[in-house]
Amino acid sequence: MNWLNKTAYIFFFSALFCGTIAAQGGLPTETVDVIKNFDARLADAERVQLKPELPALDTTTKRQAYNITAKTLRVEYLPPKIRPLSMKGDDVPKGYKGFARLGAGLPGAFYGEGSYHVFANKQFDLGINLLHHSANNSNNIENQRFSNNHAGLDATYFFEQGFAINGKLGYTRDVVHFYGYNDLNEELDTALFSFEPEDIRQRFSIFDVSAKLFNGERTAADFNYNVGFDLYNLQDSYSARENGFDLRLEATKWFNEQNDLRVGLRTDFTSFKDTAKQSLNNFYLTPSFTIHGERFKVKLGAVVASHEDEFSFFPDVEASANIVEGVVGIFVGAEGNLQKNTFRSLSTYNPFISSRIEVANTKYYHFYGGLKGEISGIGYNAQVGYKSADDLALFLLNGQNDSIARFDVLYDTVNIVNIKASVSAPLFKGFELLGSVSQNIYSPKNEEKAWHLPALTVNVGAKYRSDDNKLMVKGDFFLENGVPYLDSNGEAQNLNALFDISLGAEYYISKNFGLFMQLNNLANNKRQRWQRYPVYGLNALFGITARF
Repeated sequence: MNWLNKTAYIFFFSALFCGTIAAQGGLPTETVDVIKNFDARLADAERVQLKPELPALDTTTKRQAYNITAKTLRVEYLPPKIRPLSMKGDDVPKGYKGFARLGAGLPGAFYGEGSYHVFANKQFDLGINLLHHSANNSNNIENQRFSNNHAGLDATYFFEQGFAINGKLGYTRDVVHFYGYNDLNEELDTALFSFEPEDIRQRFSIFDVSAKLFNGERTAADFNYNVGFDLYNLQDSYSARENGFDLRLEATKWFNEQNDLRVGLRTDFTSFKDTAKQSLNNFYLTPSFTIHGERFKVKLGAVVASHEDEFSFFPDVEASANIVEGVVGIFVGAEGNLQKNTFRSLSTYNPFISSRIEVANTKYYHFYGGLKGEISGIGYNAQVGYKSADDLALFLLNGQNDSIARFDVLYDTVNIVNIKASVSAPLFKGFELLGSVSQNIYSPKNEEKAWHLPALTVNVGAKYRSDDNKLMVKGDFFLENGVPYLDSNGEAQNLNALFDISLGAEYYISKNFGLFMQLNNLANNKRQRWQRYPVYGLNALFGITARF
């Protein structure tokens, strides 16, 4: 229907339009004759000639200023792989799997030492070591003789996973004789006492077993671990026995490759039996954190020790700083611990002690400070300290007129002021001079003196080694004050002092064989380190050395 409507509209408007046209009447009419068609033409244009030219160059100098805001862009990239530049290095000295030394000397001395690596590679290392040293001065002092023997086995295996295990076996057999009766004969002006060697012989036999598990390589987390134990059994000639078991767990975490956090856990058991049985069991926890700066180092730690359910806390702190880089540095510190006095440790220090002793802990605190550094290649260290020690071990004869002179162990609270210094001076190539001095000032609480403990000790040593490593010459000087003791009248006295000069030399006549010489106590000093027991006078060793 839409198209019908549209048609109607068209007719309607058409009718209106036609009506309008019809209403315009009366216009004139004309006839127009068209002569020709319209011909449109453009007039000729006048061309304007243009010759383009370049503008003159601007030769003036202008300074442009640009304000650009700096912005740091973060660039992600893989760490570079640094490869060493090929350089010719020094020749690596030839390594030797074995070493041996054999010698003899005066008085009646024999010396033998050897070690050999059965296996020595990156994965497995197995070595053995042997030692024998003995001397017999019975021609001068009856039964002044000793013998030290040791055999050991050491093995380490490195696993591909990065951890390693180590195991050690050892046997030690040390023999001394109680020859102190000779001094008693001299004091009493008599020849009353005389013994066969087997009647006054003291033999210490020790078996050692140890093992540990540790990381043989650096771990990805910079974490080091060490778990192990030490086990020993000791017996002497007088039926004294001691067993020790020390279990350790240690862990270290490194931060920024220079700061370390350490935690140690240790259980130390000792069982000693003579006529009665004694136990000395300690537990230790040792945390610490060390910070290394550009010019300083600070260690913050503690020792928590337990014995018979009684806990003790000790500091383990030290701070050091460089005042003048490489020349002068200062350090201060504080430490403490429970130090065991076992039959093994006491007999190692004094082999003439009685087999009937009391084992105990020495509880000590130590505070110290000093200077250290290097001036013109000469290194030095000077320190002053104060130590308070509860139950410090002292030694006195169990009887002034006993024919077999043996020492009892006494325990006392002692305060100690210590002053010590050391120096090392490589004066020229191959030559080095070393020296140290230590002075202790003892203040016992109950005893009159710190019996048989030295107060002043001086050591000076010099060593020269030739450029070709064929010749080595050394010399040593030892000085020690006479230690205090109680005489037969019960009065405090001092034994004579130590003054000892020793010389040694070694020369390799070929790559594998050499000669050695050692002269000890050239001053022929006969001091008594322990009352009634004079030391050996002049003694010497001569022998050969082999490496293979």
